[in-house]
Amino acid sequence: MRAALASGSTSTESRHSSGPNRPAIPLRWPNRQRVRLPCLLALSLTLAGAGAAVGNAAVREIVVTNDFTLEKDARLAARLVVRANHVTIDGQGATLVGPAAPGDTNALATAGVGVLLDGVANVTVRNLNAHGFTIGLRAREARAVTIEGCDFSDNYHNPRHGWGELPPGGGILFERVRQSVLRKNRANRVWDALHLVESDENLVEENDFSRCSNTCAKLWRSSRNRFLTNNLSYGIRIDREAGEVHARDSTSVLIESGSDDNYWYRNDITHGGDGVFIRVLNGWVSRGNVFVENDTSYANNNCVESWSPGNTYIRNRANHGSYGFWLGGSDQTVLIGNEAAYNGLTNGYHNAPEPGFGHGGIVIVGGPSSHTLIAGNHVHHNNGGGIVFRGDSGSQGARWRTHHWVVQENRIEHNRFGVWGRWGSAIHLANNRFTGNAVDTHLDDVQELYQPSPDFAVRQAPIARLNGPEVVRVGERVRFDASASSDPAGRVVQYRWHWSGGPVATPVMETVFSAPGFERVSLTVHNGTLADLAWRDVLVVRPVREELGTEGDAGRWGFECEGDPEGRGRVIFQDEAGALVGGRCVRFRADPYPGQYVSAVYPRARDGGWDWRGRTRISFWIRAENENIPSWQNAGPVVRLHGPRGWLEFKPAGDRNVLGDPPFSEARWLWLPVEIPLAGDAAWLVTRHGEFDWRRVDAVSIALDSWGWQPFTVWLDGLTVD
Repeated sequence: MRAALASGSTSTESRHSSGPNRPAIPLRWPNRQRVRLPCLLALSLTLAGAGAAVGNAAVREIVVTNDFTLEKDARLAARLVVRANHVTIDGQGATLVGPAAPGDTNALATAGVGVLLDGVANVTVRNLNAHGFTIGLRAREARAVTIEGCDFSDNYHNPRHGWGELPPGGGILFERVRQSVLRKNRANRVWDALHLVESDENLVEENDFSRCSNTCAKLWRSSRNRFLTNNLSYGIRIDREAGEVHARDSTSVLIESGSDDNYWYRNDITHGGDGVFIRVLNGWVSRGNVFVENDTSYANNNCVESWSPGNTYIRNRANHGSYGFWLGGSDQTVLIGNEAAYNGLTNGYHNAPEPGFGHGGIVIVGGPSSHTLIAGNHVHHNNGGGIVFRGDSGSQGARWRTHHWVVQENRIEHNRFGVWGRWGSAIHLANNRFTGNAVDTHLDDVQELYQPSPDFAVRQAPIARLNGPEVVRVGERVRFDASASSDPAGRVVQYRWHWSGGPVATPVMETVFSAPGFERVSLTVHNGTLADLAWRDVLVVRPVREELGTEGDAGRWGFECEGDPEGRGRVIFQDEAGALVGGRCVRFRADPYPGQYVSAVYPRARDGGWDWRGRTRISFWIRAENENIPSWQNAGPVVRLHGPRGWLEFKPAGDRNVLGDPPFSEARWLWLPVEIPLAGDAAWLVTRHGEFDWRRVDAVSIALDSWGWQPFTVWLDGLTVD
């Protein structure tokens, strides 16, 4: 999916409808009464009996308020709505039959929801089937739900759709659902088998969510979920008979937009467009996901693709795809004990070969990758590189390099290249076993390359432990201490520090940072052969004389929305902890966001009355979360200084959006420093509008423009003009 941009909506608006001239009929049962199907017939509902054909019978709505049991194997032209807590629904194999026939894509798109759980807690649904709906089961604002032994196959399915996303549809949709269980369910021949939206701490185990036209499991802002031994295979949309070779925006597992700390164990994720895709089209990364012993093989494109940092892959299989692991933009990544084999073969999948190395097993190119451990993997028979890294091609490594890697104890066999690397720095290669590769190592322009002589008697790496700050002040002496690092076998631990100040080889490194910004402090500890990594991503802040609106002044901010004649746009301001400068920062959220530029204005009364003669720069720290795909557009942030009769505008040169194209990879999840010279420079263009006078400045505004109309959130800190 590397070449495709999703253009669809992430809307979670309900598509539930009883259809024209089909009023819903709520049924309310006496408290705690268990009701069986014959009672329904007595209430004159148009429902089919057990085993009977539904035909064109009207789909009625049943509101369930207490425990509810359906007649065994019944077929009902009905949908269920549950808004009561502590309720159990036992379908006994009964089927809710929706208004659309399988394969009728247009009818399925408007067929509504089979089972709706709305604002409930402690509800169980078991042994129930729902077919012929837009969504088989939808739960929203729910907690402690159990869905077990149900079948939500043959709901919305669209294998002929082109590129891009569609509104939610398919098997199961969870919206803001937490601490719930999905066990031994089915959802086949649907668009998305399972779609989690802002849903956390759920258990998903032993389900068959395979053969989907978009995704088998899709996560949006969903964290700390566990996926255990599920069938998530064949998430793919492609017409091979027509000669199509690229799967159209489909993948077995899709993780995006702040979906953190999910755990994936022994799932079948084979035969997808991609197997696993951790997508960052809007710049919002997903970190802390752990994948253990999953099979992602036979992906049409990439068995595992990620553009997110901080994820871990242990003993997975990534074989017979175009690439095994494609991890551009994946800083702070760990790969231990995986198999990546037979990728890019001419008699298999071999899409999008890269110049220089072709395809590969573990490939990290196209985006930065710092602090990466690749150990004990088996990479073999790849039509290209076994393990590949590459810095920025456009600048030949000048803009960024692949930085701070340990590659050790891997079996690298029968590849075109064993290890292929270009434009890297601080790379440690040790005790890798090369067998039958056309070329074992092909390295070009790699700085600080360490290749100790093999010593296979050394079987354990040291353990790096680093103590040190992540936020420091300009001019403050800081201490980074790695003296607690150790070697399990008692070997002497040696130290290599990599940072802007030059090499250091002692356990403790002390320094003073002279300028504000971001500093990457990297540590490699080794025992002469094997190594371990540690690091600190350091934000260096400059104390300011006066913060403008970012130290407990949320109530004094105002906003303006461009292109909003109806005035529907709103920006909500809030003071928050977690500041870099002082004790507070300000958070603002554009919701609803009407599109085009939104400006945050301080003070909203425009009565600052500041005399800023002699000032030289505007500076602030900023970070953001943006739901819109592909995040920001047009130049930004655009900063204005407003006077009574005119203003100055500061705009990034080349219409660059600094948030969308940050100067360092870590700015995607950390704070980003912005410093603008009031005289302008090559990076910032200054224009004067009207009669602006430095003796009277009444307000500061900061404007951003996003794609789409979904809300976005921005944090500001340390705003000052000095």
